[in-house]
Amino acid sequence: MERTLSIVKPDGVKKNIIGQVISRFEAAGLKVTGLKMVRLTKAEAERFYAVHKERPFFGSLTEFMSSGPVVPMVISGGDAVKKVRDIMGATDFKKAAPGTIRKDFADSIEANIVHGSDAAETAAFEIAYFFNALETF
Repeated sequence: MERTLSIVKPDGVKKNIIGQVISRFEAAGLKVTGLKMVRLTKAEAERFYAVHKERPFFGSLTEFMSSGPVVPMVISGGDAVKKVRDIMGATDFKKAAPGTIRKDFADSIEANIVHGSDAAETAAFEIAYFFNALETF
């Protein structure tokens, strides 16, 4: 059983599609094993995305991620990292496959509805960033 993190970003929360995002993961046989709604401060978003600190989009990304509530969730199942990334679609929604979350709902590369861990190692850090041991199973 693999675990990964996905986040419904502020644009997805604003569009009121949290349930639709979750249902796509569940329809693929994955389970939500941790879920909450939080509002990140700019500093918290900067710590979460620290790996991108030198990238030109870091400032706008962290500003966006702290602009409203987000819904981080732990997703569990076989090959969860890959499955979640496939369901989300390409970061650039214009290049995302039809039927993916980003193709169906995103407005821009940044406002692309969801975040997903890119590897099992990244997922471990990201899950621990949002959840303690008592909040997931």
